[in-house]
Amino acid sequence: MVRMSDLVRGIGRDTPPRPPERPAEAAPAPAAAAPPAAPAKPAAPPAPPPRARSSEDDARPVERHVPPAEPTVATPIDDPGSLLGELQGLLLEVRDLTRGPGDFPWARLEALIDRAIMSLERSPDLFWVANNPAAAPGVDYLAFHQARVAVMALRIGANVAYDRRRLLPLGMAGALIDVGLWQVPETLLRRLDALAGDELNTYRSHPRLSAELIRRWAPPYESILQAVLEHHEREQGQGFPQGLTGAAVDGDAKILGLADMYTGLTLPPTARPRLRPHEAVREIVKSRHEAFPSALIKALLSEISVFPPGTVVRLNTEEIGRVVAVNRNHPLRPRVEIMADSKGQRLLAPKTIDLSEAPFLYITGPVTEGSR
Repeated sequence: MVRMSDLVRGIGRDTPPRPPERPAEAAPAPAAAAPPAAPAKPAAPPAPPPRARSSEDDARPVERHVPPAEPTVATPIDDPGSLLGELQGLLLEVRDLTRGPGDFPWARLEALIDRAIMSLERSPDLFWVANNPAAAPGVDYLAFHQARVAVMALRIGANVAYDRRRLLPLGMAGALIDVGLWQVPETLLRRLDALAGDELNTYRSHPRLSAELIRRWAPPYESILQAVLEHHEREQGQGFPQGLTGAAVDGDAKILGLADMYTGLTLPPTARPRLRPHEAVREIVKSRHEAFPSALIKALLSEISVFPPGTVVRLNTEEIGRVVAVNRNHPLRPRVEIMADSKGQRLLAPKTIDLSEAPFLYITGPVTEGSR
């Protein structure tokens, strides 16, 4: 019987039996009388029986050939700006598909979203690049907007425990939520705040237009269609195009709707002034009971915070500081680097305070450029 310990040591194979010795061939009969035979040699003593394997043998290392390990190839880390740019470039190709025939590049889109997921797992840098509302001159607004929505949706989805299997179709849907708007007059986007009548109805038809285009392109995930169709639905039924409420609205669509609203507030297509990140979050928080579930608002708050990194704020002590990090569990109490004292005098050596550990300190509001 082969013991498990023998298998582990690599000595568990049965030793093949020795082949039987061939009998000696008979010598030919001598032609003449043979000389007297030499006295027979004494027989060799019998071989000792094989020694039983002892514990010392078990402890003795067994030499074995170990093949050299194959060199591991590290997965390259994407540059966040380049990755967002690649996504925008692919969406420009999709824009052309909305106006003519062609095969949709589903494999490339899925690969880009997968890379975005891995990038966000390693670092929040891609999130903050997408959160920067500064678009280069001449960039197609819808391509830039949908690329940002895809990244924002991925981050929110991860914060509500979506795994990669669910994040992939969510991110792909985020990149395509407004493809139908490429089929309406461009002037419509620039006047969204003043639309009425037929123009408003045309704009509100874009979720259906987008879903119809995606269906024509045969998406790899059926959930993409529903998420795109319902991303403008809201909790109290005030959305469009179907006026769905609460649980009737697709979960992915709610995440996309929140990401879409946030990105639209920080970089609107119209001449309306853009809101800073904390101002956009505050605007969304005001309507959290009407537009979006509280869990999603909290997921966005954990990333953006009312005071995102870089915001200059004033404390209740009149000291001025810059937010350097967000506390996920306490979004209103970030880590702040104090730059000026209560009299406005700049400190020679800034000090950092974690407001989540300082119960008597709190932020009274952001500091505008003119009031510094």
